[in-house]
Amino acid sequence: MSDQKNLVIAIVLCFLIIFGFQYFVEGPQVDAEQQKQAATNAADGTSGQAPTVGADASSPSIPGSAIPNAVTREESLQKSERVKINTPSLHGSISLLGARLDDLTLVKYHETVDPTSPEIKLLSPAGGPNPYYAEFGWSPSPESSVALPNANTLWSTTSDELSPEKPLKLTWDNGAGLIFHRTISIDENYLFTVEQMVENKTSSDVTLYPYGLISRHGTPETTNFYILHEGPIGVLNETLEEVDYDDLSEGADESYNSTGGWIGITDKFWLTALIPDQQTKIKARFTHSSQGDRFQTDFLDQQGINVPVGSTVGVTNHLFAGAKVVSVIDTYEQEYGIAKFDLAIDWGWFYFLTKPIYFALEFFNGLIGNLGLAIMALTVVIKIILLPLAHKSYVSMSKMKKLQPEMVKLREQYGDDKQKLNQEMMALYKKEKANPAAGCLPIAMQIPIFFALYKVLFVTLLMRHQPFYGWIKDLAAPDPTTIFNLFGLIPWDPPQFLMIGVLPLLMGVSMYLQQKLNPQPADPIQAKIFLFMPIFFTYLLASFPAGLVIYWTWNNILSMAQQWLIMKRMGVSVSGEKT
Repeated sequence: MSDQKNLVIAIVLCFLIIFGFQYFVEGPQVDAEQQKQAATNAADGTSGQAPTVGADASSPSIPGSAIPNAVTREESLQKSERVKINTPSLHGSISLLGARLDDLTLVKYHETVDPTSPEIKLLSPAGGPNPYYAEFGWSPSPESSVALPNANTLWSTTSDELSPEKPLKLTWDNGAGLIFHRTISIDENYLFTVEQMVENKTSSDVTLYPYGLISRHGTPETTNFYILHEGPIGVLNETLEEVDYDDLSEGADESYNSTGGWIGITDKFWLTALIPDQQTKIKARFTHSSQGDRFQTDFLDQQGINVPVGSTVGVTNHLFAGAKVVSVIDTYEQEYGIAKFDLAIDWGWFYFLTKPIYFALEFFNGLIGNLGLAIMALTVVIKIILLPLAHKSYVSMSKMKKLQPEMVKLREQYGDDKQKLNQEMMALYKKEKANPAAGCLPIAMQIPIFFALYKVLFVTLLMRHQPFYGWIKDLAAPDPTTIFNLFGLIPWDPPQFLMIGVLPLLMGVSMYLQQKLNPQPADPIQAKIFLFMPIFFTYLLASFPAGLVIYWTWNNILSMAQQWLIMKRMGVSVSGEKT
């Protein structure tokens, strides 16, 4: 029994050390490095390289040189003629130079809780800070020298705006018998439809290869948390592929052959994704260039499009650029048959639990109208569902609590004789029909469900900028108060590591009280370790989103109430004495 306790404690301590190192050491180091990288990287005004056909297609370079004196985003937007984008979900523009999608902001999402704050900037043009853009085009056959549109092509149009009701029609003549037409449409959410047509007026057939690419310059700041992937992502051959920025930076380019699928770059809440025809065989890549610190995801249609003399032939692809709203992504997956598009949201290992929990939380939020209360309501429902398992666990712990005075006496009597002590303890367990391990399995079975709920609250948009009550204006942000200025009474702005607010303190108190209800370790060292855990988790959860802290605190309170009722029914006091 002692060995089992030591093993459990060792596992818990390892978890705390790893978790603490992730948050307090490695996380700040990575953030500092990313800020340093962002400060030293000049914005790049060149295009990412289009995928090419032929012997070098597997490992092309991404040419271009950094521009040392980058202009502002606004100045960069003014350098090319543009067509305005205006939809209920997106604002921005399309550059007629290269027909590049490089200016998008999200209408429904702002940088802060203030609704008048700037809209979230998703895509940005080359020449300004942190270029991030998507483009579509054509690659020639290896033996061909035909002139094709590229990043420096100036397209012509009669349109002045792209909206759900007004597609943008572009035209470019290469002057050698090929006329390129491109129609870009947008729905009311985040899906662009790009139809590319080639009109052949030459004297011979032409074979061209459609491509799409997303280029992102500079390593972006990420959450840097192990339960969330941010960076290059895609589903290729029905398999989810996730590549970290640092892996690509070290030269680990990735290439895949796939039929259909999708490929792009994800942030915690935002996504850009290329979606080729789902029946087309493509070559997809994740690449990086140290020149300008540029990341690129792209696909190349391996079958190619044959354009006979005197005919017009084309291809249609899609681009998702927007917020990872679950209902929107699910609708696109079903409507367009996009392979596993819902995996753009990092549902994690417990997908079969995480997604239903999300829909349940969304239901309660719609019913109650306050996400904080919805979290509490869902926690109650989960507690009710798990009541049989939890009951067995708490009954077992109550029995152990009841036996604690007897166990202390045995340790005092046989403390020097370990073998005799173990024999007497086993005899005591058998006499009282208590099993020290009986409470472990029910708790272990609850862990996936609670982890799935934690995952939902962390990775989805539900909590972002959602208020609770009082001082909590954003459930996705940490509690803004701190005990070190008496919760705002003292006019002092403490450093971030001292921001320990009301909610984390309540969580720590609830965790401490819950520990008092559990059987206490007989070993004094173990008892001190367990006593330290509420303090550690109070400090740890101080930097967590307020919604997650509400969940943990409320879950602790419900668990204490349930455990106290069971102990009372079994005639066991908090101290372990019989009542």
